[in-house]
Amino acid sequence: MVKQNRENSVINKISALGLDIGKKRIGVAGCDGTGLIATPLTTIQRSRWSQDVEQFKTLIEQRDVTILVIGLPYGLNGELGKQGKRIEQYTQRLAKALQLPIEYVDERLTSIEAETRLQSKKGFSPKRDKAQIDAHAAAIILQQWLDQQPRNNGVGNLLESRPT
Repeated sequence: MVKQNRENSVINKISALGLDIGKKRIGVAGCDGTGLIATPLTTIQRSRWSQDVEQFKTLIEQRDVTILVIGLPYGLNGELGKQGKRIEQYTQRLAKALQLPIEYVDERLTSIEAETRLQSKKGFSPKRDKAQIDAHAAAIILQQWLDQQPRNNGVGNLLESRPT
């Protein structure tokens, strides 16, 4: 989606979902339209394939999503293990069902980072709040991807073209 501001500069809207896919849950994050900030949205409790897809379709429609950013769990040795291969298969099937492109991000240690960030929240319990950890890990995954995107989407032009 392309928008124009008052000075006629073009801004490309980024609408991505970041996913932290596990066996029981999928953490989901979204970003602001400028593609600068990722935020945790929700956690999908995995059940049947058809229910997973329906939950994604609802989110995609609500947020006008154009791409899925998936965290792949590489090992510390840089190799993709069994879980990573399962996630690849799942996401390829998901991308086909949702008719959306996918991009992968190395998600090594994102759940640990998310848990560490959440430790400061009053009442947080790693055992009880696993869904919250998953959603925050998805936000870290999406933020990594956003930070790698070129910034020539008009946002820089807005800052440069403001009257002084």
